Amino acid sequence: MEYVLTAAEMKAFDNMAIHEYGIGSLVLMERAALQTVKAIIDNYGKDISVGIVAGSGNNGGDGIAIARILKEEGICAEIIMIGDLSRLTTETAAQLETAQKLDIPICYEIKHLQYDVIVDAIFGIGLTRMIEGKFKETIEAVNASNAKIVAVDIPSGVHSDNGAVMGCAVKADLTVTFAYRKLGLLLYPGASYAGKVLCVSIGIPQAVVQDKRKGVVTFSNAKEDLQLPDRNPAGNKGTFGKVLLIAGSKKMGGACFLSALSAFRAGAGMVKIFTASDNRDYLLKTLPEAMIDTYEEDETGSISQKEANTLITDIAWADVVAIGPGISLSDKAKVILKRTLNDCSKPMVVDADALNILSQEADLLNNFAFANENNSQEIIFTPHLGEFSRLTNMPIEELKKNLIVHCKNFTKRYNVSLVCKDARTIVAKRGRLTYLNSSGNHGMATAGSGDVLTGIITGLLAQNMSGFEAAVMGTYIHGLAGDMAKDKMSAYYIMAQDIIQSLQFLTHEQENEKPRRNEESNETF
Repeated sequence: MEYVLTAAEMKAFDNMAIHEYGIGSLVLMERAALQTVKAIIDNYGKDISVGIVAGSGNNGGDGIAIARILKEEGICAEIIMIGDLSRLTTETAAQLETAQKLDIPICYEIKHLQYDVIVDAIFGIGLTRMIEGKFKETIEAVNASNAKIVAVDIPSGVHSDNGAVMGCAVKADLTVTFAYRKLGLLLYPGASYAGKVLCVSIGIPQAVVQDKRKGVVTFSNAKEDLQLPDRNPAGNKGTFGKVLLIAGSKKMGGACFLSALSAFRAGAGMVKIFTASDNRDYLLKTLPEAMIDTYEEDETGSISQKEANTLITDIAWADVVAIGPGISLSDKAKVILKRTLNDCSKPMVVDADALNILSQEADLLNNFAFANENNSQEIIFTPHLGEFSRLTNMPIEELKKNLIVHCKNFTKRYNVSLVCKDARTIVAKRGRLTYLNSSGNHGMATAGSGDVLTGIITGLLAQNMSGFEAAVMGTYIHGLAGDMAKDKMSAYYIMAQDIIQSLQFLTHEQENEKPRRNEESNETF
C-alpha cells in the first residue's frame, strides 16, 4: 500500500522536512536530481545528448541540478531556460548560478530540439492555470521532437490533484516523481501523459509521514497487497458464507449468472438467486451450483404474498445480500427493492438498477442520509460514473473535476461504503482512508464487468470481511483479474467471463503466499 498525495499535502511534507527537521530545500533538490539522473541512465544509458527545459520555479531548479549532475557523469547536457528570469525562486537562482560557473550551456529561447532525451522541468505540482503563449509553444515543441521525454515529478500541464490537462501537457515516456505518487499521475487523462512512473525517495523523514498520513492510498504490488480471506481447513459450505443475489429480469438473465458465478469464484460457500421466472431454466443449466427462487414478472407491478414470503425467507437464510444487477426499473423491481431494504439488516451490496431506482426515489435514498455511524449494517453502493451522476444529481463533467472529493462528500452524507467505478475506481467511506484503484485496463469496459465486480465484493463480504475491506479488495482483485485476461489475450477481446476465468487462476497463484490480515481489526488499512 502506498499513499497518493495532493499538491498541498506534498508541499506540507516538504515544508515540515525543511522547517521542522532542518533538511534544507537545496538538499531535497539535490536528492531529486540525483534520483532523476539515475533513472535517465538506467533507462537510456550514457551515450546520449540531453536537453533540459527549465522553468523559473523549483521544478526548474531540479532540472538545472539534473543538467549539472549529467555533466559530471560525462553526458552532454544543455539547459533551455523559459519564463520570467526575474521570478526565479531562491533555490532555482542558486542552481542557475552554479550551472553558469561550471560553463554548462544555457540558452534562453526555444531552438530546434535535437536531443536524444528531453527533460521536462517546466512546471511542477503547483500548476493551477491554463497554459498558453510561450509555454504552450514550448510544450508543443517538446512533444513534436523525436526525443525520449522524462518529466520531473509530473508532466508539465497535468493538474496534480485531478489529472486534468491544463490546455496542453507534455507527453512523457518516463515520469520520475518524488517521495509519493501524485493523484494526477493516476487519474485520467493525466495518467496517459505520464508514461512509465517511477516513484523515488528524496529523504522526506518517515516521521513527517507518520504524523500526517491521511487522504488517499493505492496498491502497487500484487503479492504484498492482495489479501484473501482466511479459509478454515475444517470449514463447510456454510462456513464460507451464504449469498442471496437479487438480480436478473426477463431480458437481463446474464447479469445474475455473472454475479453469482463471480461470488462463487471469490470464495462464497453457497449462492441463492432470487430472479424473474424466465431465468430459471437458463440458470439451472449454466450454474447448477446455485439455488434458484423466482418471481413472476407481470404487468401488475406488485409482489404476491407468496413471492414476498419467499423473499423474506431468503433474506433470513442469507449472510449477505446483493441487489440490482439487471433487475430493470419496473414497478415490480421497485417493490422488491423497497421490501429488501426494509426487511434486510444483513450486509448488503446495492448495484446497477437498484441504484438507478434509488436515484428516482428521493425518499428511499434519503433513508441512508445521515445514518447513525454506530449502525452496524454494512452497505456498499457500486455505481459507475453515470449512476453516480444520477445519485448526486450532478453532471459527469462536474464530478470529474474533483471526483475524490465528491465521493468523500457522498459518504459523509450517506452511511455507506462507495465504489465509484471509472477508469480509476474510487472506494470511499467516511472516517476511512480513500482507496484509488490502479489495477485493471480499458479492456474491462465491457458489458457484464460491473456484474462480476458485484459478485466478487459480495463473495468476500460473505467471508466476514468488513464492507469497506471487501469493497477495496474486491475492486483490486477485479482489476488484477482483468489485467491477467489482457496478458493472455488482448484488451480488445476481453469479455466479462474472461475476467471470471482469470479470477480463479489469480486467487490460486496468491493463496499460498497471501499475507494475513490484522487479526484484531480485520481490516486492510
